[in-house]
Amino acid sequence: MSSFDQIFTATSAYSLAGVAAIGFLATAGANTLLPKNARWQDRFTFIWLAFDAMIHFSFEGSFLYLSTFGRSVNTSVGPFAELWREYTRADARWGTSDPTVVSLEILTVLGAGPMCCYILNQIVKNDPARHYWIVVLSTAELYGGWMTFCPEWLTGSPSLDTSNPLYLWVYLVFMNVIWVVIPFWLMYDSYGHIAGSLRQLQAAAKAKKN
Repeated sequence: MSSFDQIFTATSAYSLAGVAAIGFLATAGANTLLPKNARWQDRFTFIWLAFDAMIHFSFEGSFLYLSTFGRSVNTSVGPFAELWREYTRADARWGTSDPTVVSLEILTVLGAGPMCCYILNQIVKNDPARHYWIVVLSTAELYGGWMTFCPEWLTGSPSLDTSNPLYLWVYLVFMNVIWVVIPFWLMYDSYGHIAGSLRQLQAAAKAKKN
């Protein structure tokens, strides 16, 4: 067996295929529920939030179940336990029910997941109030990412394994950086809408006074 076969296992393939399938479902949802003339920004936001919600409820929801009330991923059995044990090869904390990680996942699954669904409904209805909630959600996602990794970095990253490209660039970098880059972009886009609307109201109020 080659070293590549030892690193990229069948579980690796199934796990990444599951992520890809969720991305496909999110795209199909956008194509079904949004009008064809929807702004590309709104279409992208819908796809991301649908993807985000499904990841939170399925993958992270399973982690939360396997990591509470005395359980842990390393001592559990089943397909989701195998999936998370695959990720623990890159970050061992996810196998041992690290309290900081579990606490953040409670907020993610029970808070961010439902909020994604709420915003998706607002996008379908073209409700501009969604931009406020997008900023709230994005701020929470960024905070969650920071608190997941900053304590680890401050202690010298003893739980992280960056010894090969799969663990470093796919599991640790790609699977986490997208929850940094995209929330920042969403905040930028929503800021434009919120600030633009307020400036228009301000200009209209000034014009009315004059």
